[in-house]
Amino acid sequence: MSRIATNRISLPLLKIFKNNPTTSCVSHVDRSYIRYGSTGVVRSSFPNIEIPKENLVQHVWKHTDNWDDIPCTTCGVSGRNYTYGIAKHGINKCAQALLSECKLQPGDVVALLLPNIPEFLIISHGIFAAGLILSFASPLYTEDELRRQFKDSNVKAVVTISLFLDVVLKVSAGLPGYKTTICVGGADDAVKNVRSLQNLIMEDYNIELPKVELNNSAMIPYSSGTTGLPKGVILSHANLVANLMQLEHPNLCTLKPGEENKKGLTVLPYFHIYGYNSIMNLCAKLGISLVSLPKFTPEDYIKALLEHKPYFLFVVPSLLLFLATHPSVTRNHLASVEIVTSGAALASEGLMQKFRDKVGRDVMIRQGYGMTETSPVILFSPRDLPRSKKGTIGLLVPNTEAKVRSLIGEKDTEPNMPGELLIKGPQVMKGYLNNPEATKEMFTEDGWMRTGDVVYYDDDGYFYIVDRCKELIKVKGNQVSPTELENIILDLPDITDAAVVGIPDTLSGELPRAFVVKKKDAKVTEDDILTFVNAKVAPYKRIMGGIKFIESIPRNPSGKILRNELKIAKCA
Repeated sequence: MSRIATNRISLPLLKIFKNNPTTSCVSHVDRSYIRYGSTGVVRSSFPNIEIPKENLVQHVWKHTDNWDDIPCTTCGVSGRNYTYGIAKHGINKCAQALLSECKLQPGDVVALLLPNIPEFLIISHGIFAAGLILSFASPLYTEDELRRQFKDSNVKAVVTISLFLDVVLKVSAGLPGYKTTICVGGADDAVKNVRSLQNLIMEDYNIELPKVELNNSAMIPYSSGTTGLPKGVILSHANLVANLMQLEHPNLCTLKPGEENKKGLTVLPYFHIYGYNSIMNLCAKLGISLVSLPKFTPEDYIKALLEHKPYFLFVVPSLLLFLATHPSVTRNHLASVEIVTSGAALASEGLMQKFRDKVGRDVMIRQGYGMTETSPVILFSPRDLPRSKKGTIGLLVPNTEAKVRSLIGEKDTEPNMPGELLIKGPQVMKGYLNNPEATKEMFTEDGWMRTGDVVYYDDDGYFYIVDRCKELIKVKGNQVSPTELENIILDLPDITDAAVVGIPDTLSGELPRAFVVKKKDAKVTEDDILTFVNAKVAPYKRIMGGIKFIESIPRNPSGKILRNELKIAKCA
């Protein structure tokens, strides 16, 4: 299950707030909507919102008519862009071409094997408008991984670029009922059953598009597979629209529709739900001109900062670390930046302060928490986040309920007690594709979705991540959080990245071992790190498995640490 951030919480008996308003940490929240009772249910601090009865395409584009001449989506490398007017025209032509020329039927699955390019938005919304179902795959996948996913989701067509065309043709050859391959920037090839996207949308069509209902399946992204083989997550139009509405709550959304002259910069992949719905779709809906990079290189990213002068940055902690510590990134590069949204993992307070020191201003840095299975956002930090709430991943978004279930005894916990986060809300998936057993395991008997993440919540309803259940290190029966140790290590000025895993030990069961990336020419030693960390943690949390210096920390495309890879490759 892919997650966009890292924090959790549980509340059975939080009090209705009667604090003095001058000292309350949630003065921006209508406290009458926070309810904690004997059932252990924590409800969102925000009033419920009405979810409109419209599909994703209707929802995103309904207020964009005044923006037809404004750039909607731009390639940060080539400068190629589409205005709102051209994008909407392209979506309609794409939808008609898929049904007419490509002979697809509503309900068929179309996969995208694409990097971040401006056409991603147009093609994906064309798929929705045609009543088709979207799935996407990582360009980093091997042939076997693509074949497994495309067979599981019964893909009928694939949209790709010339670079990946050969592997798509190999994989699609064995797919039952496969219709065609569409190439962005390529040419028609009748022999190979390849169609040029540009040629398709140049044709004139006159067909009526189907009515796409709110509860129709919209997309099947695949979870990260860090807890097993990837599983297809069935998300409806209702799920995606609900999450966009939840993020637009006045206390959560920093930009309102109509303020369309702001630019955002992202390199986070659109083929992950965070990049797709929380960044690409939300920016399109709000009139934010989104500049994207197809892949990260320091040169391209730094160049995009200067050329496009983004108001918004969408990052993961490793990218925030690059911006904070790389000598080629100067204060001038970041002069336009006012709001940073970080996801995939929790950015430490030390890291955020390093970035603010580089910028020279108290820029807003916001974090949240979510999963592929929840479209993806569950928790998000409010605009007026109290400074006392360091390390929080925020409050429950509107229309969302949570429980924190004890790891021992299956009881709901009290405030400030860790447990597994369980949630309910309109953004929760319909289930896993072709996998009723996994779907059943994901939900409790009374309908709560298990997140597999350990969190706690405070008396004001703010959630904090403790760790992933299966990532916890057990030292003589005590639970040790890798995230806690990593955040401490990253507070050292000579360290640029770190990951902690448990290694087997005869006496203790497991011991924490840290893998550390230090700055070039840094003099920091293993003893320096051990002395620094051990002074800040209980004896059983000390890094008794040792320190290993490495060139880079392995991560998946969404920025999550590949701990199993470290255990296998580095601990053998």
